[in-house]
Amino acid sequence: MNKKIIVASLLCATLLNANSHGAKLIEVTHLKHQTVKKVTTKHTSHWGYTGHEAPQNWAELNPKYKMCGMGVNQSPIDIKNSVSVQSSGLETIGFNYHADASAVINNGHTIQVNVDSHSSINIDGEHFSLKQFHFHTPSENEINGRSFPLEAHFVHSTAEGKLAVVGVLFELGEPNKALQTIWDAMPKEANKQKRISLSAKNIETLLPSKRDYYYFNGSLTTPPCTEGVKWMVLKNYQTISKEQVTQFEKVLGHSNNRPTQPINARRVLK
Repeated sequence: MNKKIIVASLLCATLLNANSHGAKLIEVTHLKHQTVKKVTTKHTSHWGYTGHEAPQNWAELNPKYKMCGMGVNQSPIDIKNSVSVQSSGLETIGFNYHADASAVINNGHTIQVNVDSHSSINIDGEHFSLKQFHFHTPSENEINGRSFPLEAHFVHSTAEGKLAVVGVLFELGEPNKALQTIWDAMPKEANKQKRISLSAKNIETLLPSKRDYYYFNGSLTTPPCTEGVKWMVLKNYQTISKEQVTQFEKVLGHSNNRPTQPINARRVLK
């Protein structure tokens, strides 16, 4: 039997309301039980990564997506030396990943892994619960103009709906065992989900052991492109093999990255 639970998701159908302190989550629906093979999503307008629905047209697809065109703190960005400021000491991200994952979803936009309760991060004195993580190829964020073959976004939310995303960049190298577990389970068709047995330990191995990061204020990288999202892109990389990149690309059938956005008056702390 299907149950609706409230989660923070970048790429499911969300109704978000931005305020000066962050992006406030109002509601999102998700199918929890793995016996259900069909994931139903409700989008106010179709959007995608190719043709008329491509990122350059998002703002025109629906008035609710206007921030995709008029926002001044949009994500992703190219993290260049010229916009980075050395901080006196960014607070260490307190990772508390204790929950397993039991469902992997192909929602037509990405491959998303939903995480059970009790995983979180602590940053800036706030507690953010991990809701899900998903992938983009090629990477959305860049480092000094360098694009990466894959980027993972770990999406977190406070009880009040503020959002924080941890970005992990993957460079070509050795096959990634944790990724392969996900790739082997990911549905080949859109709007399907499958069961997966991914432990909290496996999830944490997707993160590099050294977790220094770049910090900036940004937005969702998908419609409605709501701003006020805390972004932390880890400075150290994980590896992925070319075969694993190809496997992911074949399932989606196209790239799923939004191009980098103007930095405007922002600075990146490092």
